[in-house]
Amino acid sequence: MSTLLTINVTNRTSATQDFYFFQQPSIYTGGSMAYSNALYCRTLGVYDYTGSVLTFQVNIQPYACIQQTNTQPQVGQPSGFAPAFRAIDLAPASGTANDCTTASVDPLGLSPPTVGQNVPAGAFRIITPTYQPSAMYNIGSAVQVNGSPVLSNFVVASPANTTDCQPILRYYVQTGSSMPGTVISFTHSSVFAAMCDFTGGHSVMNVTLNRDGTWTVEMIR
Repeated sequence: MSTLLTINVTNRTSATQDFYFFQQPSIYTGGSMAYSNALYCRTLGVYDYTGSVLTFQVNIQPYACIQQTNTQPQVGQPSGFAPAFRAIDLAPASGTANDCTTASVDPLGLSPPTVGQNVPAGAFRIITPTYQPSAMYNIGSAVQVNGSPVLSNFVVASPANTTDCQPILRYYVQTGSSMPGTVISFTHSSVFAAMCDFTGGHSVMNVTLNRDGTWTVEMIR
């Protein structure tokens, strides 16, 4: 898959604004609490003065990810370091797909995807190997933003475990600054954010931050 999802943001307020983008957490089966990362952040001037529009594009192709870390996820801090990514299929409602990958930790990596057994429709599977419980890894769903994969949402991995991850094609725009790969509170960040729901098949949306601080979201196609 190579379809791009596009969000065009216009700032109609009276001041320059920072905007950051993030995705609704995937549905995880066999994992612990899900965490979210910011995906993209940019400053945008007032449209009336600059004529500028901020464009965020993400590839619909799903990626599995494993990431090394030293600490439990903390809001405002990078989720980890040394990630490995693998493009992967989502399990179909019927038939088969290459929807299962096996992680390794020494060296860090993910195997080429193969056909998994009983992977839920719309999900992919990550199998983690045995490793020392003192080691820490995040596993989850990554997306390609402006050509580079970024870990979007994740759970803290457990040794010798199977985790199914079902990505959700809903993206959010919020004012403020949060750098890509930094852990955010999805619950907090999504309040009063602009939500762009691509699950219905749309690929382009125009988002406007109005003068009164409200959002307008227009589905283009």
